[in-house]
Amino acid sequence: MLRLVRNYVFWAYERGSIHYDILVTLILLFIFVTPHYFDFGDGPNPNQTSRVMMDGNDAGRLTYKLRASDVDSAAARSSTRTAIEEILRPIAGDISIDDYKVVEGWHGRHVQYIVHAHR
Repeated sequence: MLRLVRNYVFWAYERGSIHYDILVTLILLFIFVTPHYFDFGDGPNPNQTSRVMMDGNDAGRLTYKLRASDVDSAAARSSTRTAIEEILRPIAGDISIDDYKVVEGWHGRHVQYIVHAHR
C-alpha cells in the first residue's frame, strides 16, 4: 500500500495505465468541482469600475466608454448626465459632456454608455 501511494505522489505510472488515468481524473475533478464548493476569492473586484478612454480625436473631443451598471447605480441618486460627470471627473478632470449614447444588449438591457466630451 505504501508503494502504491508513493508511486501516486511521485507520478511513477506510465501514460495509458489505469493508475495514470485515475491521477488525471482526480486532477480534473479538483479543477472543475472545487470552485463550486470553495470560495477562492478570485472573482471580479466589485469596487472596480470599467472607465476606458476610447479616443481623443479632432479638436479636443474625447470619447469615453462607461459600464452601464456604474452609471445606472450613480444615476439612482441624480440624473444620468450628473452621474456620468461624477464618474468621469476623477479621470478626465474638468470636461464638458457634449452628448452620450446608451448601448443596449439583449432584451433592451443597458450595457454601456458612450460619452462624447471636450475640454
